[in-house]
Amino acid sequence: MNWDHDHALLALRVDRLMSGGAGGTMLIYRGPAEWSEQVAAEPPAVPGALAEEAERLLESAPTPFLAAQVRALRAVARHLDGDRPPLAEYGRECLGLTPRWVPEELFEQAHAELDRALPKGPGSLAGRLRAWRQAHTLEPIERLPELVALAVDETRTRTNAIIPLPPGEVVACRLVEGVNFHGAGDYEGDLRSTIYVNRAIPFNLADLLYLVAHEGHPGHIAESMLKARHTPVRFMLSPAFVLSEGLGLLAEELLFPGDEAQEWLNANILPRAGIRPDGSDFAAVHHARNVLWGVWGNAAFLAAEGRGMPELSSYLKRWALYDDHEVALAAGLLTPSPASPYIFGYFHGWELLRPWTTGPERVRRLLTEQLLPSDLALSG
Repeated sequence: MNWDHDHALLALRVDRLMSGGAGGTMLIYRGPAEWSEQVAAEPPAVPGALAEEAERLLESAPTPFLAAQVRALRAVARHLDGDRPPLAEYGRECLGLTPRWVPEELFEQAHAELDRALPKGPGSLAGRLRAWRQAHTLEPIERLPELVALAVDETRTRTNAIIPLPPGEVVACRLVEGVNFHGAGDYEGDLRSTIYVNRAIPFNLADLLYLVAHEGHPGHIAESMLKARHTPVRFMLSPAFVLSEGLGLLAEELLFPGDEAQEWLNANILPRAGIRPDGSDFAAVHHARNVLWGVWGNAAFLAAEGRGMPELSSYLKRWALYDDHEVALAAGLLTPSPASPYIFGYFHGWELLRPWTTGPERVRRLLTEQLLPSDLALSG
């Protein structure tokens, strides 16, 4: 048996069923083109047969990391075959940790942090947050790629001080539309990458380093580039991506401790847009927003229980401080699906990594080793 070949075909077939041919993907695939072409040309696989194939591959998985990825593929295949365990149990099979309901007391603390971090003013906390974002919005957004380039240079330089990066890397920025994300980083191979930004969403320049560090360095692009030699197949609904998304949310803080991100933006970015300091605390706002990723997980639990959109809308407005437009954008992402557990990776990954990343050595491990959430627990 060629284990790598069979594993790649299993992942490609599961991913094809998940995407339904709609062009989306839950797979980062850098393997031979003939394998992906084979799967694209054949009839869609039978989910039950894929679950059996995953069982077979588990018996001879060469590493714990690959075994965890196959268990995730098996869980998704079973879900597609009609086996629908409770969301927490399904999430544990996919992510390697058990998602939990996040107590609203943590959200109350995040709201209090936002209240201290935002400029004082009339209106609700949600209204003040929207006013702060609007005050830092870049117009026109067509100027964004040149500013992203400056942020990429800075984040790459700081990441290079933690772990040597290959020279000659090129990271472009493209504005896109018709997508359901704000930003995304894609390592395309051969030291070339692209950060995609949704032009339909107003861009808050206070978030520039928060987004670029997450999607670029030391986040998704850096990790994909440095791990490309390990395996050509990375299934995103798996334990490894709990750590990837946790690293993404933590990335700015790792490179710019304290108020260094705000100082850099005030010196290099905001004056270009005519934005003056207003006394707000960017680092505190971003910390609070990381906590509020837990609201999404709780909303996913509510959706899995069959709660209707009015209740979900009310919950998101109350705790995530969303307005009607933001709730409408979130609705599609909360519809129960085989990919539902992915949303838990953000808060739970960040919560797991923040106390663990105690120095550069552990950041280097995250960027180069095939770690699982259980490995972090074992190493303290």
